[in-house]
Amino acid sequence: MQARNTDEQAFVDAVEVWAEKELRPVAKKFDQADEYPTAIVEQMKEMGLFGATISPEYGGLGLSAWTYSQIVIKVASVWMAPSGIFNSHLIVAAAIERHGTDEQKRHYLPRLAKGELRASIGLTEPNAGSDLQAIRTTAVRDGDDYVVNGGKMWISNSLHGHLTLLLVKTDPHAQPRHKGMSLLIAEKGPGYTVVGKLKKMGYRSIDTCELHFENYRVHKSRLLGGEEGKGFVQTASGLELGRINVGARGAGIAEGALKLALRYAQEREAFGKPIWQHQAVQLKLADMVTLVEGAKRLIEQASLKYDAGERCDLEAAMAKLAGSEAGAECSQQAMRIFGGYSYSVEYDIERFYRDAMLLCIGEGTNEILRTIIAKQLVERFKI
Repeated sequence: MQARNTDEQAFVDAVEVWAEKELRPVAKKFDQADEYPTAIVEQMKEMGLFGATISPEYGGLGLSAWTYSQIVIKVASVWMAPSGIFNSHLIVAAAIERHGTDEQKRHYLPRLAKGELRASIGLTEPNAGSDLQAIRTTAVRDGDDYVVNGGKMWISNSLHGHLTLLLVKTDPHAQPRHKGMSLLIAEKGPGYTVVGKLKKMGYRSIDTCELHFENYRVHKSRLLGGEEGKGFVQTASGLELGRINVGARGAGIAEGALKLALRYAQEREAFGKPIWQHQAVQLKLADMVTLVEGAKRLIEQASLKYDAGERCDLEAAMAKLAGSEAGAECSQQAMRIFGGYSYSVEYDIERFYRDAMLLCIGEGTNEILRTIIAKQLVERFKI
């Protein structure tokens, strides 16, 4: 995969060098300690990663989704957590740039592009994951404000971030349910409480938290797009970029696992020869590289449609499904190639394995995505 111009490709190459130089030496330390990588975040701000896909008009780099997906692959192939720090942020930025009012764009996008403000996206609730229309967080109009009550769960970037794009019910009685949903740009303030950082099997270092809102007030000017009832549609369009990103993270993990396994298979000997010469290992390596390259092609296809401004929910779903499953399968096969050493924290492969499963669950479970793919297929090829 190549970027669409030499400047963008040079940036991808620079990110690859940075990931090897700055991320690989510290990934194990931060992961094991579950510590937020503050210094790494500052480096990402200086590189412009928080403005990667934001238009130059607002101070961003204006990178294509195609180029952005390659950046994510490079980062995730070394350490997935940092890619999550700027991913949720850029989904919020894309939603504001696509759907926000002119005032919202002018006010937020330049500061988001610099990383001066960092954003999270608040969709999931304890009772509502894949079924977003079941959310219970409400926003009731009171004069010039909305008063928000409810809670969100599994919100990345919410502890160290500054604002959340919050999905709420502005009309809990609307039918169909999605007609009563809106998005609010919610900056931290009285009534907005980060309950605590959640302990996770993998995807450590990044802050994933529960949020609680009690009589939290948001000015009406922070209703995304200035019109109620558009939140579900706005969320769906934002998830296209999010799913391309998650697919790229999965492809990155898959590629990183393949590289680790390929090196180890040439160094490790069993029965008098390097283990790559054993057919069982050869079969695993062949399957792994096929999964990696197949996922990359689907990510490229989805990215190009997104860049062209075309509807790409089918393509984004396929990219996310293929990338995340490649990450899970390749990390598991690499564990088998490493054998007993794969269970030691001294080897990076165990972190790849722990991180990979999140991608099959987040940004729409792969089971849900399969239904989206099937429905879109029938819609496009009706008889």
